[in-house]
Amino acid sequence: MLGRKCKRRAQLLKTLYKLVDIGSDKLSLQLAELILALKVSGKNLLNICKLIFKISRSENNDSLFHRGSILDSLLDFLRTEDIISNSEAVLYCLGAIKFLSGNVVLLQEMLDKGSLEILVQLIKPITDASIENEAYFSISGHLLVQLTAILRNLADGLHTRPRFLRSGALLQLCVVLEHYVNDKDVCTNVARIFSKLSSYNDCCAALVDYSRCHWLFLTILNKHQTKQDLVVRIVFILGNLTAKNNEAREEFYKQEGSIEKLLSLFCTYYELDFNDTQSSITRQSNGKENSKHQKHPSEVEDVLIKLIRVLANLSIHPTVGSALAADQNCVTLLIKVLEYKSIDECEELVINAAATINNLSYYQVKNSVIRAKQLHIAELLLKLLLSNNMDGILEAARVFGNLSQAKEIRDFIVKKNVYKFMIALLDAKHQDVCFSACGVLINLTMDKSKRTILKEEGGIKKLIDCLRDFGPTDWHLASLVCKTLWNYSEKITSAVFCFGEEETNILVDLLSTFLEEKLALDYGLHADLREYHKTCWETEFIPVAQQLLNRIQSYHTYLEPLPVPSL
Repeated sequence: MLGRKCKRRAQLLKTLYKLVDIGSDKLSLQLAELILALKVSGKNLLNICKLIFKISRSENNDSLFHRGSILDSLLDFLRTEDIISNSEAVLYCLGAIKFLSGNVVLLQEMLDKGSLEILVQLIKPITDASIENEAYFSISGHLLVQLTAILRNLADGLHTRPRFLRSGALLQLCVVLEHYVNDKDVCTNVARIFSKLSSYNDCCAALVDYSRCHWLFLTILNKHQTKQDLVVRIVFILGNLTAKNNEAREEFYKQEGSIEKLLSLFCTYYELDFNDTQSSITRQSNGKENSKHQKHPSEVEDVLIKLIRVLANLSIHPTVGSALAADQNCVTLLIKVLEYKSIDECEELVINAAATINNLSYYQVKNSVIRAKQLHIAELLLKLLLSNNMDGILEAARVFGNLSQAKEIRDFIVKKNVYKFMIALLDAKHQDVCFSACGVLINLTMDKSKRTILKEEGGIKKLIDCLRDFGPTDWHLASLVCKTLWNYSEKITSAVFCFGEEETNILVDLLSTFLEEKLALDYGLHADLREYHKTCWETEFIPVAQQLLNRIQSYHTYLEPLPVPSL
């Protein structure tokens, strides 16, 4: 009875259109479904799509779409009709689906009906039309804004990631970005999709497979550098792409002007945030603003947080890291962040800046700006050590671990009593914190004149406690403790005098136990983890632990109690 071959079709449509004038949304949707099933075209099709669009704009009508089968009709229309010749009707159809996709129940229903795959299949013909005929560029852009907005909502659905990957959506969306790089709305929608999906490794791999991926994101940053909502998403995506993939880090670095673009953005948004901070201080001093710190980063701070994260990730690559460590502009900007921003004002921003400095301080390059400014950096890190923020303290300790390879910094650590902080951190009962503190202490014990400080604040006992607490689970940390004690005891003449009697006995017992394979290794671990654990024990721990035990036993004399003289 339906379709173009329907008998008395014209009379039926005329009757249906009269009923539309009644103005009932519920009735109008039922009528729209019938009219679409009768395969109308031209102005009739456009008008019915406008009607559906109008009804969809009200959230109160969501239940009407859920109860009926109008969604099937809309998706069938998109799947079967020519998109370009019906472009205006398609635009209203996509607009209606976009509004409906904001409803969680309808969103899942759309996914169940295969809407994601249908929409992805539309991307290519819409994009191709704009490439082949410039006259279609504008309407294609409008269509893509609506389509990508729907995909943005679909990306929030449960278990949609595999479907985005299987459908080739990421590749198609990259092509869209290339052709609509000047369209802020298209770029923002696609960036929102990528920012959600790039949190997963398989999606990052799919994006990196697109050969012009990094060039594309840099081009968007160049075109829209003042659009904060777009910039923050692009740098977030770049942070995800470079988080775990060393090839992605290298490819991004090879793009012409890539580092310069990041640092230019860094400078722009630093100045915005710095000026805002100064204005805030002035208002507070005049009593016009409350001095309470905001709970969440500002939009400008958010850009800086994510941008610095990209630099931190890039610096993991040796070539890139060495270049950034020698980049005056890069290091100066990072230092400025630590100078003007406290960890109480914006925790994530300060910690990211410190983490990036830590990565860069790893590289021992001759022209390192980090090394040239290491004393000033050390002064700034004292603020973090004195804070109540354990993440900030940990990052500061990590930087001191790298910088303390230089005598100038070791002297600073002793002069400013930083070593007392490091010894105190051994009590933190946190492996990462203890590891970083040990890194500083092992460098301090390279200086013969500074070895005695280990006996202050109960340092020897705390190191032995770390060995006991973390040895069986972290052989890297255990080996670091042993190396520290090895350096400390270089001029040993008596183990008891060097370590203390109780400490010596505990240390001998621990080392003897941990050097026994059956006692040291946990055979309940998963096979892969167990093999890694054993390799660390054999290569990292055993060599230094055995040497340390031999040295202690060579200089350890068990004393008999002295007789008490008679009076």
